[in-house]
Amino acid sequence: MNWNIELIGLIAAVLTTVGFVPQLVKTLKTRDVEGISLTMYLVMFLGLLFWLTYGFLIDSFAIKLANIVSGILVFSLIVLKILYKKTG
Repeated sequence: MNWNIELIGLIAAVLTTVGFVPQLVKTLKTRDVEGISLTMYLVMFLGLLFWLTYGFLIDSFAIKLANIVSGILVFSLIVLKILYKKTG
């Protein structure tokens, strides 16, 4: 594994993964999920699972780490969307 290349991947992983944090924090604070698309987050989660599989197949630490953390964040938003959805 070339750690110089993995470092670029780790920087990209941190930047793209951190992008989900503000939405998660806002949702936890406000419990407002009206603007969150469940379909988009389900598709995103499925894509992350495929990226994670790819990361294991090519043994990329950056890809594995990014998609595990992103998967947890996205799955959390999916759960909150379902829990906080207004009924009626």
